[in-house]
Amino acid sequence: QVQVTEAGGDTVQPGGSLRLSCVASTRIRCTHDMSWYRQAPGKGREFVASIDGDGTTNYAESVKGRFTISRDNVENMSYLQMNNLEVEDTAMYICKTVAWCGPSPINAWGQGTQVSVSS
Repeated sequence: QVQVTEAGGDTVQPGGSLRLSCVASTRIRCTHDMSWYRQAPGKGREFVASIDGDGTTNYAESVKGRFTISRDNVENMSYLQMNNLEVEDTAMYICKTVAWCGPSPINAWGQGTQVSVSS
């Protein structure tokens, strides 16, 4: 069983910054490939950023240069530093982990944390 919990969402003005966090909780030791998605009202879920267990990162074009994903392998956490936020970044931000606790991966999603960018 894998439980994913996000935190850090808030309302900020355009140009502001936020740092989101995500923790993946498991009963046994696992490695995690972690990623962030977002879903705006009336739109589908879209990929934002990912970080593999070896630290390889990947970003959506719309956030490159503004968002940075990082991780803490000891605590099974990932962070999404969001700078120069735009109104278009307003969405529910959802963390996903692919947990490797054995031979087969386990996909788990969090409930999300709301980010609102408005003046």
